[in-house]
Amino acid sequence: MQDILMAATVMAVLLAGPVAAQDSAQDAAQHDELAKKAKDKHAAKVAREVAESWAEAPVEEQAVTTRHTISAGGNTIDYRARAGTLTIRNKKGKPEASVFYVAYLAGDGEDDEAQDRSGRPLTFFFNGGPGSASLWLHMGSFAPMRVKTGSPVSIGPPPYEFGPNPYNLLGVTDMVFIDMVGAGYSRMLGAAKGEDFWGVDQDVDAFARSIMRYVTKFDRWNSPKLIFGESYGTTRAGALAYQLQERGMALNGVILLSSVLNYGIDQSGFDRYFIAMLPSYSAAAWYHKQVPNRPDKVADFVQEAREFAYGPYAEVLSKGNSASQQEIDRVAARMSDLTGLSEDYIEESDLRVDLSGFRKELLRDERLTIGRFDSRYTGIDPDASGAEPRFDASSTAITGAFVASVRDHLGTTLKYESPLHYRLSARAVEEFDWDWEHTAPGREWPESTPNTAVDLGAAMRTNPYLKVLSLNGYYDMATPFFQTEYDLSHLDIEADRVEDVYLKYYPSGHMIYLNPDALAMMHDDLVDFYEVAAP
Repeated sequence: MQDILMAATVMAVLLAGPVAAQDSAQDAAQHDELAKKAKDKHAAKVAREVAESWAEAPVEEQAVTTRHTISAGGNTIDYRARAGTLTIRNKKGKPEASVFYVAYLAGDGEDDEAQDRSGRPLTFFFNGGPGSASLWLHMGSFAPMRVKTGSPVSIGPPPYEFGPNPYNLLGVTDMVFIDMVGAGYSRMLGAAKGEDFWGVDQDVDAFARSIMRYVTKFDRWNSPKLIFGESYGTTRAGALAYQLQERGMALNGVILLSSVLNYGIDQSGFDRYFIAMLPSYSAAAWYHKQVPNRPDKVADFVQEAREFAYGPYAEVLSKGNSASQQEIDRVAARMSDLTGLSEDYIEESDLRVDLSGFRKELLRDERLTIGRFDSRYTGIDPDASGAEPRFDASSTAITGAFVASVRDHLGTTLKYESPLHYRLSARAVEEFDWDWEHTAPGREWPESTPNTAVDLGAAMRTNPYLKVLSLNGYYDMATPFFQTEYDLSHLDIEADRVEDVYLKYYPSGHMIYLNPDALAMMHDDLVDFYEVAAP
């Protein structure tokens, strides 16, 4: 009997095994399912929280207006500052980008643009890059407040001196500083992509739409209008002048600060680059007292360099390998006098000294390098060897002060708040990639290297009242003034229009306004220009 009971018990256990295993598997599956649901629920909650907290540019246009008074240069000026966004849309009306701007308007009245400002000049400012926000012009040039600079020295650590600007232009124009899409607080909207804005022609289109939107929104169509570009901003300005005119907006003036209109000279094997650079090398050598029989004025020495560059230097370069050794020796000797470089170094460089080599070589004996944006600045590399400088002292000397000042000014003074990060450049975006193709007026296909002097010439031919002012720093080696002279002398305009192109020169570099003395001179030249372009 016991054996039978034992057998029955064993049988029951054996039969129960599969059932227990099945129950365990079901429990595990249920547990996994519950865990997955909990995980999905948590992920959805996090996604909602992220979406709710996502820092996005506003689709609806917004603006904050503040009122101010400054005392500068013996004058007291009341003005309004407006920081805000413009929404630009495609042809179907779909919003594509939110464009950030800061406007400065003389007077302290209400925002009645149509009644009070229809005849007052309006100038749009922008920097270059391509990719840069417009903080450099905004913080350093002609706005009511600016960073105090003491060129050519490095600005010390914070707190920085930022205050009333005696060289502001509110006496002659209202001002609007615009950040390109992807820089500053300007951002793409919806399904728009970088390729819609990041290119020569795409960028010009975006700026044209932004300017037209501002003019429409604030009833400024009857105001005299000018555009003011710096560096690559001059490339933009040349094409923008034509595009605005094609869309029905005729400009009174185009102002070019430190110009680069034609990127064709950067092509390898093109000797125009070396010809263009030589007078800038001479200005730097003159400043650092590296030349024999140094004249009293840099302008006189630069003129000697111009004549040599257009004459014997261009001639021997054009001969290439067919130039005789006697010709090479003669040109190298004169070039040495004009640049401060040794004849041996010049001949070893095949008479073609590139910018990096010059910056490293000029003061190598003193273990110093010179700046690219401003050759008056000097830097110290870890050693005196090498073919090029490790950094640009004319850039690092001022960046911290400008960045801190714009961030503080926007939030503290102008009361503009944004959850976005203020980008110094669209290049901070990983997918940034600039499209250099440009279709100039009268061309059927795009060119891979833009020359917007063609566009500027077309704008002048179709607008017989358009005036152009070119502002140049002798010590700017990033955008050499000699090339600007060449480009502006090839606008294909009639002889009687040549007088509508004005060229001015200053003892400063790429950012001319860093030198307070040059800024004062430039301010006076601009006031004179407004009297001609927008009387």
